Amino acid sequence: MSVNLQKGQKISLDKEAGSTLTRITMGLGWDAIKTKGLFGFGGKTQSVDLDASCLLFDESGSPVDVVWFRQLKSKDGSIVHTGDNRTGAGDGDDEQILVDLTAVPANVKSLVFTVNSFTGQNFAQVENAYCRIINGADQKEVARFNLSVQGEHTAQIMAKLYRHGGEWKMHAIGENGSGRTFDELMPKITPHL
Repeated sequence: MSVNLQKGQKISLDKEAGSTLTRITMGLGWDAIKTKGLFGFGGKTQSVDLDASCLLFDESGSPVDVVWFRQLKSKDGSIVHTGDNRTGAGDGDDEQILVDLTAVPANVKSLVFTVNSFTGQNFAQVENAYCRIINGADQKEVARFNLSVQGEHTAQIMAKLYRHGGEWKMHAIGENGSGRTFDELMPKITPHL
């Protein structure tokens, strides 16, 4: 059963999944903005380009690597982005980041997932926007964050996965921000490391 994440909530991914997680997927989905024409005819859709990113940090909070639309794979190969969706068209996840937790280098203490509106629309304008964590073994959703209710912000620090006591835990950060790419969120990410 999936957990609807609340800002600041901490969960054990293994506990929520019912087993030790070795692979996870961060899925991001949204719909293009639909506008109605005169008298309900001639409506149009406006493309929305949301971007999922995964930042890797070491014990001291220094960035080690980043996976995003301009670098689709971590240098070590443990994290892979499936590609940039620039419209929000289609059903299900529009972008995914696949993480092999067993292959994440030992010097990486935490993974931070962010979402940015590259085209500048705020989350209040974007329909059905969400991000979620999926168990890679059985494709069951473990946790979900509804972005569309987040208000007039163009970015969010979704969550941090971190090593603790031999397992991966998750902290739902849910902090809103502004910026077209993850690097504009760095000042807001640092306090969460």
